[in-house]
Amino acid sequence: MDLLALADFNLVARHGGFGRAARAAGRPKATLSRRVAELEAALDLRLIERGARTLKLTEEGRALFERTGALLTELDETAAEIASGGDRPRGRLRISAPLLFSQTAMGKLAAGFALKYPEVRLEVTTEDRTVDLIEEGYDLAIRVNPDPDERLVGRCFLRDRLVVVASPKLIRPAKHLAVAAVVRGAGDGGAAWNVMTPTGKSRIAVEPVLHLSSLVMVRDAVRAGIGAARLPISLVSHDLAAGRLVPWGDVEGPEITLWTLYPSRRLLSARVSAFLDHLKGAFPEGKPEELAAYLGA
Repeated sequence: MDLLALADFNLVARHGGFGRAARAAGRPKATLSRRVAELEAALDLRLIERGARTLKLTEEGRALFERTGALLTELDETAAEIASGGDRPRGRLRISAPLLFSQTAMGKLAAGFALKYPEVRLEVTTEDRTVDLIEEGYDLAIRVNPDPDERLVGRCFLRDRLVVVASPKLIRPAKHLAVAAVVRGAGDGGAAWNVMTPTGKSRIAVEPVLHLSSLVMVRDAVRAGIGAARLPISLVSHDLAAGRLVPWGDVEGPEITLWTLYPSRRLLSARVSAFLDHLKGAFPEGKPEELAAYLGA
């Protein structure tokens, strides 16, 4: 296979058209079109459907782009690193991170990383949806309790747990009565929460009175005394220590795990490796107390 033709195909696929690719690379559009056609002829496959105004990858073209794009990028980066006489991280690093972690910790983490590696252009996107790292061009994603994905590899770098908390001014009702609850999202809440207390298992009947989209907002509402809520211990540990909130028990269920995920490949870029090491330095044991201390520092 002609690697130069393959590189030209990836250039066109990445920019979404021959014209945009030609302008980005400063090369003739006709040359790129010819090179892609030669690659299609060599593979005996149609890689691109060419419309009057649009360009669309075929299923085979999409598969080829997904499997070779990252490899070609790594080859370019490796050559640049060797030419510069070292393997210091440089270039763009795109990260997707969940809302709560971004609101509470990512700004400080990103600033520390940028100071340590000024040649890396760090871009962090905050969203709770599951992004497609390969399709959307991310180098790394931070996810909470992710589903298995055979295309990705990763590691758990933080663990947390949920606790039910309330303002000291809120009186916990008798067992047969429901407590006012602040929940995240319209579908959260349920009829009751199962918790573990020092005296054993307990069941708290709840009646949601506020539905908020952010756990930071949920915490602030609970501080105001409107109701109880289930929140990560790392987010409320300082409030518990200061007496602004009181615990009603640990929520039963699986623990919260935060993972770093990246495309499965044999060669991990220096940028991703550096960021993984940066996270390890911030949370060496991955305990919720470390995250709480990091947020309070």
